[in-house]
Amino acid sequence: MIFDDEPVPGYPLPILPGHTSPGRFERVLRAGAFAVTTELAPPDSADPEEVYRRARIFDGYVDAINATDGSGANCHMSSVAVCALLTRIGYAPVMQISCRDKNRIAIQGDILGAAAMGVCNMLCLTGDDVGAGDHPQAKPVFDLDSMSLLSMARMMRDEHHFQSGRKLTHSPRVFLGAAENPFAPPHGWRADRLAKKVAAGAQFIQTQWCYDVPMLRDFLRAVEDLGLLEKVFILVGVGPLASAKSAEWIRKHVPGVHIPDAVVARLAGAQDQRAEGKRICIDVIQEVRELKGVAGVHVMAYRQEEAVAEIIDKSRVLGDRIPWHPERDQLLKERQAS
Repeated sequence: MIFDDEPVPGYPLPILPGHTSPGRFERVLRAGAFAVTTELAPPDSADPEEVYRRARIFDGYVDAINATDGSGANCHMSSVAVCALLTRIGYAPVMQISCRDKNRIAIQGDILGAAAMGVCNMLCLTGDDVGAGDHPQAKPVFDLDSMSLLSMARMMRDEHHFQSGRKLTHSPRVFLGAAENPFAPPHGWRADRLAKKVAAGAQFIQTQWCYDVPMLRDFLRAVEDLGLLEKVFILVGVGPLASAKSAEWIRKHVPGVHIPDAVVARLAGAQDQRAEGKRICIDVIQEVRELKGVAGVHVMAYRQEEAVAEIIDKSRVLGDRIPWHPERDQLLKERQAS
């Protein structure tokens, strides 16, 4: 999606009426396009080229790239640093903020610093427990949770002050998101929990992996009954499974991930299970794109990031649209010439 008022990469777009950020991701959603986001696993490195190399495989296929914040309580390059690097050349990053490792003083500083470097999108998360990661001896903080973090970030943006009441000279112009899991029990409580996150400030939602579309439909009906479909953009989490064995391991060891028996059986019966995992992901994308209230998909392809372009291409959810990337103008010229 091309915007006529888009400046050179690394510079923010003008903020349109009704928008809260100068970001391209918010523009795509508010323009009614079916959005695609994905996740970049931060490197165990101080080399910025490793970040750029990981981002390039998504060029032309995604509207925003999440930078995880110590996902699984494991240590990597910080989310704020990855996002700052991506904004330098024009990518639209989503900075994940986990409450596990920092108190409200540090988090508010990160919000201001990231916004100053051009980061326009932030996903507020409570965070995984340190016992699940590679530093189980670390001290967890959890000064805030996802809802109190959302409220604080919205206050900084809209009321122009820190939680302490001290005024900001320039507020962070950011688009705020949260995570939700329609597939974890108690299922009847999930729509109400989403309502609380929207009330706290969530403008977009990225869900846990979806392998059960009927269960997603039930969730969306409940969300609609609460009058929320017009208040928040919902991006459904999708992703390829590598094999039946990995699917079994995930549903037994990763809290909150629901993979039906039928999906595992379909993988087990395939001659090429990795290819079948991608086909399942494509089928889910094509099915959820037709559901009322679904504004896009969030592709989580852990250790299969190179498959994202193929999945999005074969799902045809972008149509003729080419999301922004550093070489898009040249790509458009090549396509027009051919």
